[in-house]
Amino acid sequence: MTRHHSNPAPAPGPGPGPMPTLFDRPVGLLRFSSPLGRIELTSDGTSVTTLAIERGGELPLDGYRESPLDVLVLASEQLADYFDGTRRTFDVPLSPVGTPFQLATWTGLAGIGFGESRTYGQLGHDIGAGLAGRAIGSAVRANRLPLFVPCHRVLATGGRITGYTQGNGVPTKEWLLDHEGIEYRQPMQRATLQTA
Repeated sequence: MTRHHSNPAPAPGPGPGPMPTLFDRPVGLLRFSSPLGRIELTSDGTSVTTLAIERGGELPLDGYRESPLDVLVLASEQLADYFDGTRRTFDVPLSPVGTPFQLATWTGLAGIGFGESRTYGQLGHDIGAGLAGRAIGSAVRANRLPLFVPCHRVLATGGRITGYTQGNGVPTKEWLLDHEGIEYRQPMQRATLQTA
């Protein structure tokens, strides 16, 4: 007698890219509203591991149920104080994951105080990387703990904004710079072609 094993058809995915699995779920997850939109915090159980600012009405882990841990509640309270203008530094445990160069860059970012700014070149000099502007820019963009590790305080030469990967991009960075009283120049507008 032959046994037939039927394999269930795979569930349809949300589109291109891998579907999230149980292993992708953080130990702790908390979302809250802010002047920048919703913010999502994750934790490994003892530290904050990521911070994401809503983009286009979505957060990376919108499909998961919240599991607020004490460290995330503390982090959200400190962020609320920052947005209210009553806090300038954070003292929650962070657990960034990256290459040695990224970690060195993020340590340099963490040393930029409220209301201060650095250029990419100055940040490279601060961490002993010389004029590694592109590498510094890539490491700044890879920061998964913005606000706590203040990548918004890095500007191009002359105080110009070149971009921002969180929230709504440049407008989010402008809000943060205005909030801290940091002077900056608007991003360069692309020239439009004139036709006769």
